[in-house]
Amino acid sequence: MKKSLIVGILTLFIGVLHVNASSKVDEQTGLIIAPGFEEVKTNCTVCHSAKFITLQRGDKASWLSMIRWMQKTQGLWEFDKPLEETILTYLATNYPPGKASRRPNLKHTALPPNPYEKP
Repeated sequence: MKKSLIVGILTLFIGVLHVNASSKVDEQTGLIIAPGFEEVKTNCTVCHSAKFITLQRGDKASWLSMIRWMQKTQGLWEFDKPLEETILTYLATNYPPGKASRRPNLKHTALPPNPYEKP
């Protein structure tokens, strides 16, 4: 009994080490370090905390919708296609759909006028 308990604890410990080693997180932002990390950090954390990203979940279409909403209402600049694809791939891969951690975005018509909104 003691031997199986020790083996179980060691197996769990090794599993935790493996998960932590395979998903490195940037100490400054809390973002997962993976291909596209630098682009997301450079373009997204200029306006908001990385926590906004880490609390979200979505597929490429969901992330694109959030980006388009920020471009339309928050003054986010447009990305060239390769950069946008890199950002979307990073977000969809590292923050995929799952349990929502916040309420859905309000509809555009429910928001007050925004000075950055494009006509």
